Amino acid sequence: MTVPAQRTRRPCLSDRAEFPSLVAGKNELASSFIPQQREWCALTMMKAAVVREAGSPEVLKIESVRVPVPVSGEVLIRVRAFGLNRSEVFTRQGLSADVSFPRILGIEAVGTVASAPGQEFIQGETVATAMGGMGRRFDGSYAEYTLVSASQVQPIHADLPWATLGALPQMLQTVWGALFKALRLQAGERLLIRGGTTSIGLAAASIARNHGALVMSTTRQPECQGLLRRSGVDQVFIDSGWIAEQVHEVCPGGAEKVLELIGATTLHDSLRCAKARGIVCLTGMMEHRMLLPDFRPMTIIPTAVCLTTYEGTSGDFMRMPLDELTGQVAAGALEVQIGPLFHLDEIVEAHRCLENDRDGVKIVVLT
Repeated sequence: MTVPAQRTRRPCLSDRAEFPSLVAGKNELASSFIPQQREWCALTMMKAAVVREAGSPEVLKIESVRVPVPVSGEVLIRVRAFGLNRSEVFTRQGLSADVSFPRILGIEAVGTVASAPGQEFIQGETVATAMGGMGRRFDGSYAEYTLVSASQVQPIHADLPWATLGALPQMLQTVWGALFKALRLQAGERLLIRGGTTSIGLAAASIARNHGALVMSTTRQPECQGLLRRSGVDQVFIDSGWIAEQVHEVCPGGAEKVLELIGATTLHDSLRCAKARGIVCLTGMMEHRMLLPDFRPMTIIPTAVCLTTYEGTSGDFMRMPLDELTGQVAAGALEVQIGPLFHLDEIVEAHRCLENDRDGVKIVVLT
């Protein structure tokens, strides 16, 4: 699977090549779409990956379902790509609270505006959306169209391939929120990223370095040191599971801020890497381990070290300067790593890949 070629212009809803339903008699969409009024009928159908019961990746079934009809304050997005997230695995497995089936999963998407009755966006405009209940309280992005509140949509002006754009909304929101909301990162501070070769870790290194921080990062693979340094890392630690002594040798007293992306298995050691009055933010669960067995806070949390977490909201997504960050990606100032690409019809295989991933790569699905 290859990355699509660079787009020369953004597709528009009026393009007959993009919307063959405008040619009468070609398919079921032709009779229900009114091009003069640009309105969608409830009988218009789309392809979606539907989960009707919790289970393995095989419960994701490609079905033909109705395209949702937007009202004022809502935006119907023609989904072009979406990234996969570990929270979607938990939802599929029935582990997310307050999620009922059937459900179309997917907490993020990029695409073009198909309809915005409240005129918050222009038809054909490239946009991104994330969270706000997508794929949990209401149907999400594993489909050709998704319907969301206009209050959780941001425009994108950078000219990037859909495969690249699809990787960015949730990834950048997580990085931005963890660094600046949870960790309150300041220029000149020393940041340690635990799990540095994950897609989030690499983006965090680049953004933190651009912000003026001194960036340290870990990897279990010595051959990845070059990748980390190209992403803005000043100091690389080869992670054996216990690196606190190495960290204190390089920066006496420890790091002011620690971004924990591996999870519970390394959290104890990451806390020991922080200096007094430093902050450790747990925002990743690479090892699928959700609990700390025999957790003893007085033993595990060093004196005067703060432990927090970060789980973003749609409000955090909207406060993130997405258009600015995607512009940096397009200009080469912010490097992002993308893993395997799939198409919507391959969603089962994509979820298998996500479950087996131990490197934190960002998997993108094209629709």
